[in-house]
Amino acid sequence: MKIHTDYVDLSVSDGTTMRAWTARPDAGGEYPGLIVLQEAFGVNAHIRDVTERFAREGYVAIAPELFHRTAAPGFEGRYDDFPSVEPHMRAMKEDALEADERAAYDWLRETVVNDAPISAIGYCMGGRAAFSAGLTLPLAGAVSYYGGGIAPNPRSPGLLERAAELQCPVLLFWGGKDKHITPEQRRAVNDALTAEGKDFVQVEFSYADHGFFCDARPSYHPIAAALAWPLTLAFLKTHGRRTP
Repeated sequence: MKIHTDYVDLSVSDGTTMRAWTARPDAGGEYPGLIVLQEAFGVNAHIRDVTERFAREGYVAIAPELFHRTAAPGFEGRYDDFPSVEPHMRAMKEDALEADERAAYDWLRETVVNDAPISAIGYCMGGRAAFSAGLTLPLAGAVSYYGGGIAPNPRSPGLLERAAELQCPVLLFWGGKDKHITPEQRRAVNDALTAEGKDFVQVEFSYADHGFFCDARPSYHPIAAALAWPLTLAFLKTHGRRTP
């Protein structure tokens, strides 16, 4: 499927302006919307490529630059230099993130006609952000890849105290070898969502590490990535039949 890509500037409710990478099918018609939420390394070539992959599957996809308050447009961190991106992560506040997610949602709602469903997906930091979006936006579904900080950890109180607010089904992917997100944290997510009676699916690849979907990272695992992709598409298609 031929697609069109472009940057757009979004007005955020706190008065800031946020750039976002967009991709959509060239052909006319009605398409569901998808918010693609970045890793800690910015809306880099990998995230832009993922956004385009979803467009080829028939989505109007948008990847907002979540570090726009502390970094210049187009910021990209190096995978071998996490300390350079950590200050931007630490500077991001929950209310600012939610405002960014709302701006991306509103752009899709204005772009996607006839109330087509909108979902969110995110990777690493963006995996947590996708879960956050499910708490505040009327999404059809949310997909989280190895989202650190959903469960409490030494750096973050997590989001599980707000599990009752979850508005949509969630698909969560974990790597069994991920030392950043422990088995105890994964169980905490399971227990909190179960206690609240939420609609969720958890998939753990025992042989995969953190970042297994990203083919630009040393932890890339082609088998886990190949299996996760059709599961993701099936989840989005199934729950995307619902109109929020």
